[in-house]
Amino acid sequence: MKRTELTAYLNEYLQVGLYKDYAPNGLQVEGSNDITTIVTGVTACQALIARAVELNADALLVHHGFFWKGEPEVLTGMKYRRIKALMDNNINLLGYHLPVDGHPEIGNNAELGRKMGMTNAASIEGVAQGLVWQGELVTPESPEAFAGRLHHALGRMPVYFGAEVEQIKRVAWCTGGAQDYIDIAVNAGADAFISGEMSERTYHSAVEQGIQYFSAGHHATERYGIKALGEHLATQFGLTHHFVDIDNPV
Repeated sequence: MKRTELTAYLNEYLQVGLYKDYAPNGLQVEGSNDITTIVTGVTACQALIARAVELNADALLVHHGFFWKGEPEVLTGMKYRRIKALMDNNINLLGYHLPVDGHPEIGNNAELGRKMGMTNAASIEGVAQGLVWQGELVTPESPEAFAGRLHHALGRMPVYFGAEVEQIKRVAWCTGGAQDYIDIAVNAGADAFISGEMSERTYHSAVEQGIQYFSAGHHATERYGIKALGEHLATQFGLTHHFVDIDNPV
């Protein structure tokens, strides 16, 4: 398919106009006009770009792209090397941040809910651009058992702490660096809140507000939305798709 067709489809499918974001969503670096092979991954790091080159990708589709607000605007150093590798190999870079977090079907939060086996999973309306989700466990679990559930789902053991909650039934979550949405989880009546990252203040907030908090990893919680998006495109348009996971402990 043509680059313009892919970009137009993604912008519509992901409803980019609904989000106030920290980076441009859509085409960030222009490459080949014709796209048959796409590589997806979480972050457009040098290692992922190198794999896209090896796989003869026409497009690299990521959750964390370039041109974030507040970063230096000049193309030097690391940013220059990344963009040069894309341009030298005629690879399009498409980045979608919050639209991939919030999408109701293939989004990071939707995928995390499925991975955890949540029932009645849905976004909490009216707050945080719909990026905080909630759902319920079929059977209540202890914090230790729920940590094991996350370990099984994501392949890494979360850090968890907070109030002495004996059983967890209702869970709220937001993938990535969303630790300060813990107040939204408390107001929604959740027994536990999950995000990808934690801060020093998160511990006190969890303890004082009577909730269990789980830090499950920014990268680990955001692997599955971009992969699901690539699989969707492959099915929809007959494209060749490769998901490449460049592991990251954070």
